[in-house]
Amino acid sequence: MQFEDLANELVLHIFLSCNSVEDVLSLASTCRHFRTVFGASQRLPVLYQAAEAEYGPLTEAMQIATHNSSQPAHIVRKVPLSLALLKQVLKIGAAAKKWEDIYPAKKWKDKFEDRRLLTTEERYRLRRAIYRLWLYSKAFHNARYGRLTRTHKHVVLERAELLHNWTTPELAEVEDVRAVIRDVLRNQICPSNGTIQRKFRKRHPESDQQLLFNIHLNYPPPVSATFQQHYYTTHQISSSAKFFPGDIKSAYSLKYTSTPQHEPGGEGWGDDIPHYYIIEDMAKLDPGQIIWLKENAPLKGMVECFVNEIGDFFKNNGETFGQTLEWVLQERGEDAEEMRNAIMEEEVGVTC
Repeated sequence: MQFEDLANELVLHIFLSCNSVEDVLSLASTCRHFRTVFGASQRLPVLYQAAEAEYGPLTEAMQIATHNSSQPAHIVRKVPLSLALLKQVLKIGAAAKKWEDIYPAKKWKDKFEDRRLLTTEERYRLRRAIYRLWLYSKAFHNARYGRLTRTHKHVVLERAELLHNWTTPELAEVEDVRAVIRDVLRNQICPSNGTIQRKFRKRHPESDQQLLFNIHLNYPPPVSATFQQHYYTTHQISSSAKFFPGDIKSAYSLKYTSTPQHEPGGEGWGDDIPHYYIIEDMAKLDPGQIIWLKENAPLKGMVECFVNEIGDFFKNNGETFGQTLEWVLQERGEDAEEMRNAIMEEEVGVTC
């Protein structure tokens, strides 16, 4: 039997069995009959079901796409399906999916014998935790919540209402993912002076050059001129080639290379206490922004330019999820440190 002779019901069943949006679009391009069936009234349900299989849970991603300050973050919004909403959700989902490859490398970076790929269920839990942390960041890490009001009780209670939507094991999943994200910030996006020194020695073992870190300089490191015109929004996760064709790859190779125009020590973000507070500030970025910086901003000046575009509220104003998590767990009679220890032992979290 030819494909063109298949009943519409069978064709629709095939479409609904696809596991990705790309598969649906490729199948719709197979022949005119499939294209006609796909373009009928079932187009949206087919696309959303494929997106759910690839990027689910879409309900959580939709909360990010539809959030605004006019409605409390903890109220679950039910919105009508549309192609415009699907495009936003797919961009968020694509960013979340990239963490599926990063998580195992960071989770088991010191336990090589345990490193493995995530199962389908673990990938689902990972994406769900990413979406929830993303929503929290979008709702509470903005100019409306400044440094001076972060400890006010009504503000803490407002943040806690969102976390009340999730069970304690689900909060452990978010905390597990948050630890991985902080590791990326600490070692790749905003490396400390010690990390820069270690990686420089690893790449240039024969060199006896002493790096000049910012604490030894009387002037700030230069900001990349090619990065000055960049802007970022949550719903615009673009390839580096669009903004800096040919520059990103060379910037990566330059990071640990000493030249008359570039000092590798200038890529360090400080030692110990100063570096800790920088990571606290940077942890306010949502997972989409962090993955964008990882892929497109290898130099310190690029990251600084990105952060300067966000606004003055961002600096000296650390993230609040950890504080809010401790508040909610205390309400439930749980201990945050015990949870973190259980995550390290993989008793709770994404891979439990």
